[in-house]
Amino acid sequence: MTFIFNYSTYTGLGPAQFVVDDWAKVGVRVILRERSRNLYAIEEVARLHDINMWSGSGEYYPIIAPIYFLPVPGSYFVWGFTRWYERGGPEGNLLAGRAYGCIEPPRDHPMREAMKIYARTCRETDPVRQAEIFREVLKIAARNTWSINICTPPPKICVVKKGFRNVPRRGVCCWDFMSPGNFGPETFYFENPKDSPGAIRQMTREIITPTVLGKRASVDNGTSDGSMVGSFLRYGFLALSILIVVLVAVKHPYVGRRLLIMIPTLLVISVIVFTVIQLPPGDYINTYIMRLRASGEAPDLAELDEIKKIFHLNESQPVRYARWMGLKWFTTFKSKDAGLLQGNLGRSMETQKSANDIVGDRIMLTVLISLGTILFTWAAAIPIGIYSAVKQYSIADYVLTFIGFIGMCVPGFLLALLLMYASGEWLGIPISGLFSSQYGAQPEWTWGKVIDLLKHIWVPVIVLGVGGAAGMIRVMRANLLDELKKPYVTTARAKGVRPMKLLFKYPVRLGLNPFVSGIGGLFPQLVSGGAIVAMVLCLPTVGPLMLNALMNEDMYLAGSMLMVLSLLGVIGTLVSDLLLLWLDPRIRFKGGSR
Repeated sequence: MTFIFNYSTYTGLGPAQFVVDDWAKVGVRVILRERSRNLYAIEEVARLHDINMWSGSGEYYPIIAPIYFLPVPGSYFVWGFTRWYERGGPEGNLLAGRAYGCIEPPRDHPMREAMKIYARTCRETDPVRQAEIFREVLKIAARNTWSINICTPPPKICVVKKGFRNVPRRGVCCWDFMSPGNFGPETFYFENPKDSPGAIRQMTREIITPTVLGKRASVDNGTSDGSMVGSFLRYGFLALSILIVVLVAVKHPYVGRRLLIMIPTLLVISVIVFTVIQLPPGDYINTYIMRLRASGEAPDLAELDEIKKIFHLNESQPVRYARWMGLKWFTTFKSKDAGLLQGNLGRSMETQKSANDIVGDRIMLTVLISLGTILFTWAAAIPIGIYSAVKQYSIADYVLTFIGFIGMCVPGFLLALLLMYASGEWLGIPISGLFSSQYGAQPEWTWGKVIDLLKHIWVPVIVLGVGGAAGMIRVMRANLLDELKKPYVTTARAKGVRPMKLLFKYPVRLGLNPFVSGIGGLFPQLVSGGAIVAMVLCLPTVGPLMLNALMNEDMYLAGSMLMVLSLLGVIGTLVSDLLLLWLDPRIRFKGGSR
């Protein structure tokens, strides 16, 4: 007799080997087979498992799907009975008969009797009487094989921070009873609260303020000092930036022309982005329904209609594009019609929250990491490339070339894993994330949080910059070697120009063109290429969020972030062109001759 024993990567092997060893003693062969969690769940719904394992709960719940799902008389599965009960089968709910995975137990089946007794227990109001009725369920379970338990679950240990009061010494806490049992979180309090004012406001908003389909009423009217100062600095900086751009554009017509070209460029990009995110077959509604069916649940038609209404999925694509861009706002001037042109990134379909709140500081942190990576790349690539070109075919040149090839070949996520292991194993310092635990949950920015960010940001900067620096070393070396062989260098040497002055005034300056011209594509490249590194290092950046939005077909969130990255790319291209005009006189003179 042979059984296939399926277990999930989520639970791991755990005590499954005990089952293999014990059952082998009585002649039953068990073959272990690991499954990914998604595949495990799909096979579970389809009842394709001979035996499978899941972690136990802290309390006994009679209708929970048991640890092992074993066949019972009539080729029925206990899991199917459980689904039928949860969908309202005893009450005659028609969905219980049509929902996938639901099986009605026979009238004379012991599980049917246990369900009736459990329903009587739930209707009883006296706790003593409840216990007496429920003992009948336990007796039925003792006479039948609903599940095979390896051991009774040990008590869970709860660590309470010092100064956190009114927490019961013993409580009921497990996955099945998350109500949370006999705990009263609303009565917990800190003796000496040390949370920042912003964290307190955020917790108050999350706990007290009601939420309906992701639309949260504001409990903070913005009159606090921190909010006023933050708004003043934010809008003041924006107004100053616009004023500087206008003054530069007026003084230099070339800049003005490039700024005007950015408008149709971004318009075309927005059309392409909106079209691309609509190309995959289906939409978020279809993905949501598939997830519900995979878990054995029936979709709520009213909820689906509400989602379609909120995100205007029943409208034509041109109308939805106009709403997404915020074109309707120019006719109504209502906040609900604001779009990308008004700085509103839209609403996430997955969480039904504002994309501005979800993204939050992620864009700023992404830009900081990108800028740090660019500076690190230049600081490493320029001097090494110059030295390798000047000392061509020397031992140092060969060594630096070899190191550069290693840097180009090692993937960023592998380097991140090696740094995390080395730091934790040899130094005992965790380097994942961008903030320590003290500042990780603090929403507002303080000098302490800035300093803490500087202590952590060097890790992703190095990881993302190593590959780019290695490649730019080769580019700098090749360009500089090409410049050193040109006639103007020979002429300058013949006229007696000092070697260092000659090197840095002309060849190095012209060899920097690829560095400057590549600024425009670095921001999007670092975000898309650094998504895996961000997931490995647990970085709160845009990359993992955008990847998750694309996988879930959360089109408005993904499209808005793609537009932000496109804007950064266009601005980066403008900056690189202006720097090239200043850096390379050949480009400047040619532009002047026009």
